[in-house]
Amino acid sequence: MAIIKTFKAIRPLPEYVQDVLSLPYDVMNRNEAEEMSANNPFSFLHICRSEIDLPNNIDPYSDEVYQQAKKNMNRLIQNGTLIKEGKPCLYIYRQIMNGRAQTGIVTCASIDDYQNNVIKKHEFTRHEKEIDRIRHFDTCNANTEPVFLTYRHNKEINRIISKWVSESEPVYDILSEDNIRHMVWVMDDENISDKIIDIFKTIDSLYIADGHHRTASAVNVGLRRREQNPGYKGDEEFNFFLAVLFPDQDLKIFDYNRVVRDLNGLSSQEFLKKIEVCFYVTELDEKESPYRPDGLHTFGMYLDSHWYKLVPKSEILNEDDPIRKLDVSILQENLLAPILGIKDPRKDKRIDFVGGIRGLEELERRVQTDMAVAFALCPVSIEDLLSVSDHNLVMPPKSTWFEPKLGSGLFIHELDD
Repeated sequence: MAIIKTFKAIRPLPEYVQDVLSLPYDVMNRNEAEEMSANNPFSFLHICRSEIDLPNNIDPYSDEVYQQAKKNMNRLIQNGTLIKEGKPCLYIYRQIMNGRAQTGIVTCASIDDYQNNVIKKHEFTRHEKEIDRIRHFDTCNANTEPVFLTYRHNKEINRIISKWVSESEPVYDILSEDNIRHMVWVMDDENISDKIIDIFKTIDSLYIADGHHRTASAVNVGLRRREQNPGYKGDEEFNFFLAVLFPDQDLKIFDYNRVVRDLNGLSSQEFLKKIEVCFYVTELDEKESPYRPDGLHTFGMYLDSHWYKLVPKSEILNEDDPIRKLDVSILQENLLAPILGIKDPRKDKRIDFVGGIRGLEELERRVQTDMAVAFALCPVSIEDLLSVSDHNLVMPPKSTWFEPKLGSGLFIHELDD
């Protein structure tokens, strides 16, 4: 049973939304954040990446950074850029990218559902990254950015959303700089909201698609508030965190590719020879390059300005194991670890990851500049993600890349209403 609730969103006035909207905090570095927010005092980057308003040499995890975020958020509220909804609501959020739409419900999810594994995970988190958002949410007294959740689609929820969208005008309908259309509807009918909330009580599981660190951080802040308020009843805002729930059928996972800095002391020929133990290796001509894998269990490899097709031999495949059958696992267990010495891709500085949205040309560019070899993979399917989560297992790091990313600045959830 999944518990969700309405909330009074803090959100931009329609005339400011174009300026407020930003990419999520974790998809750019400080310099990029400064460039994106240049000459725009309304950009949400002043809140989610508040170090851009402080001296360049400041520690991004210092108290001053989190206090600056709080100050910037309060400034936008006080000057009327951000307003607070007059009553608790659900919201519909649609994103359209290259003609493909994903439509979700903006709501608050239960920290108990996370604790009890109703909200399922598929990635490990890193403590230092959790601490950053814990301090950010706690200081701002708000979930400043939503978590990206999914669920197995429900026909009745789809029907309700479609009806509302067809009969109502969106409060926002804008095109962001990265050419993503963002549309938002306020679902302010309590009867309709209650119906959706009741339907979710019949849904067994929600799944984290993107935002494992944000989820863990939001839950930690809620648990801290419970310790500080031993008489809490359970309906206080700090018992919930901001989320967007998308049906699985709307989502698209892109490939998440790998580049490695060196060949672990091997020559190119020695490297190819070792690969041939577990893979069939075919060098491709210019007409076939760059090579995007054309099916599961095929890989593209870019080495010495040449593209290769790699196909794993049958003896290394294990289709019965929800983790080992994934292409990211096949590559890790049979090439990256034993041949290139990448034992822990979460910590090894010799490996980097390139989201498929950047294209195969980015793999070629990296190999021609700072890397020795690149690997192109097929994307993980949404059903694989759900299956791994249902088995309470963890995917290899950097297995999934979702596009479009949620916009930041459209919704804020206060923890102490």
